[in-house]
Amino acid sequence: MAFGFFSAVYDDQGTMDDVSLWACLYRFCIGNLLSILSLTFIVGIPKLLKTMFAPVRFWATTIYLVLLVLTLILSIWLKLFVLSFVMVIVQFCAMVWYAASYIPYGRELIRRFFGSCITSI
Repeated sequence: MAFGFFSAVYDDQGTMDDVSLWACLYRFCIGNLLSILSLTFIVGIPKLLKTMFAPVRFWATTIYLVLLVLTLILSIWLKLFVLSFVMVIVQFCAMVWYAASYIPYGRELIRRFFGSCITSI
């Protein structure tokens, strides 16, 4: 997942002057797709495709795919950068939640971590 995220953030020239905003968000979508493909290392391609819409992962997969399409629509056709950037952040969170479903007690770990952060405030 880290490779997909960092490949989405990395800029070849090191500047953002010549790259349009929608291109950056498109790269985030490509990076997030690479992150999902990195799950094939953990479970394999056939099992990933078979269990993608299992009851335990249905909403995480659906939300992730809807946000992926919505991010592309907002960034390419509507060119709403701020809203697209928010969608990229939510999309990344949905992808992490989806990936945690493949790790034993992964979602429980995330719940406990954020639960302890909220109670410590």
